Amino acid sequence: MGALASLFAVTAPQAQARAGSASLDPTAWSHAWPPADVIPLWPDVPPGRIAGFEVPVTPTGWAGGAWPAAFLRRTAMPTLNVFRPANPTGEAMLVCPGGAYVFVSAAIEGVDVARVFNALGVTVFVLSYRLPGEGWQDRANVPLQDAQRAMRLIRTHARAFGIAPERVGVLGFSAGGHLAATLAVDHAEPVYQPVDSADRQSARPAYAGLIYPVILTDGPLAHVRSRTELLGPSPSPEQAAHRSPNLRVSLATPPCFLAHAADDTTVSIDNSLAMYAALRATKIVCEGHFFAEGQHAFGTGRADQPSELWPQLFERWARSTLRQVSPG
Repeated sequence: MGALASLFAVTAPQAQARAGSASLDPTAWSHAWPPADVIPLWPDVPPGRIAGFEVPVTPTGWAGGAWPAAFLRRTAMPTLNVFRPANPTGEAMLVCPGGAYVFVSAAIEGVDVARVFNALGVTVFVLSYRLPGEGWQDRANVPLQDAQRAMRLIRTHARAFGIAPERVGVLGFSAGGHLAATLAVDHAEPVYQPVDSADRQSARPAYAGLIYPVILTDGPLAHVRSRTELLGPSPSPEQAAHRSPNLRVSLATPPCFLAHAADDTTVSIDNSLAMYAALRATKIVCEGHFFAEGQHAFGTGRADQPSELWPQLFERWARSTLRQVSPG
């Protein structure tokens, strides 16, 4: 654990005992492991615990130096997992892996993302967030609670992390792309009671990267499993609209970058196209890269395909955007 962990009342073994996961052969992992710090989001029980209900907890590899699982589940205490670059630029990203709100895809959409962006000088905070269907009140707000809190903690301790608080973006994949888009459009929505001074910080990301994101929560192109896990089996049209980021874009939405494959049969590219259209209609700075091939869950890109280039395109766009746009 790095020295930053002393700011928080948790140790690596405690963090390890508080979250859940399965197992994975460590040879499948990148060399970015382990994170420098594993930091709990909440000083006590997270908001919305249902009385008498306990999320079953199994050990996770996020802490203590062990190899983590490919898919994290049953997370009772969400964490920020900090991956530090050798040559930091002061830029930072909160990364939200996908998983249909059924699990958190911590491998290709977490640790491997950290490896790629650490090489570009970016400090990466991979978010192990709570899953809305695992025994929490107000399930539609549970992931957003964790994302807002994560952004506020990063900014509160920016000096200790060696980053510039105004240069913190968010990057999300699939259902994590939905979470990143929700943070972008609803960063100021009051979804939990403040717990300490960190909650006075803005949760607005400087920019948002949305990679094959779930956006639509209604209609034939919605990703049904993500919608059901987030909103329950029979959400009202109003509930679905409230968690459709394309319907929530406003002048307070930060610049956005989108990447999606046209042959994605899991999350239709029409999700990204709907978000792109909404951003353009509101005159929000945006850029889209839509690949003919790549399918779903291409992570940092498929070798020898155009999708392999999106991290470099995104990094150049983000730095250009940070030079041109003053984040709020």
